[in-house]
Amino acid sequence: MGRFKVLAGVLAAVVMGAALSSPAVAAKDPGKERAEVREMSQKVLSKLYSLQPEAKKAIAGSAGYAVFSSVGTKILVVGGGSGKGMAVNRKTGAETFMKMVEVQGGLGIGVKKFQLVWVFTDKAALDKFVNSGWEVGGQATAAAQYEGQGASTQGALSVSPGVWLYQLTDDGLALELTVKGTKYYKDEDLN
Repeated sequence: MGRFKVLAGVLAAVVMGAALSSPAVAAKDPGKERAEVREMSQKVLSKLYSLQPEAKKAIAGSAGYAVFSSVGTKILVVGGGSGKGMAVNRKTGAETFMKMVEVQGGLGIGVKKFQLVWVFTDKAALDKFVNSGWEVGGQATAAAQYEGQGASTQGALSVSPGVWLYQLTDDGLALELTVKGTKYYKDEDLN
């Protein structure tokens, strides 16, 4: 039980450090922050479409989508990260600005920048993501970029009925086998 408490304390410290080092901590104008998230979202979608052109058709036919950019760090068996993004209802055009926080346990080392594009094929799944948040459990990944030869991308993964996920990574090497806990929730300051 003592090991668990130590590991839980280290994980909490890593997540707190990631959150405090995030640009979101600095006081900013909400209008400017929303514009930055929209710009990031468009860049990520453009990158996804160039890497996986079929994703454009999937998003165009969806009930909605969400785009997030995150930075995570991992030192031996603990890690964490945070990010920002937005969800868009394709029918109404409504935007919901969101945050994410991640806690990891498992073997690995390094810093990983990644972008996530969630695709919701039905409105109920989109509404649940936006209104109730979302928690993601275990995941194993191995992705690397060698000498600027382009970003590594995994194909869309079925996360649950009506929900698909694209993950894009860049700027470095990320080799890990982890059990992740990621929480997505509304950004009350931007909505």
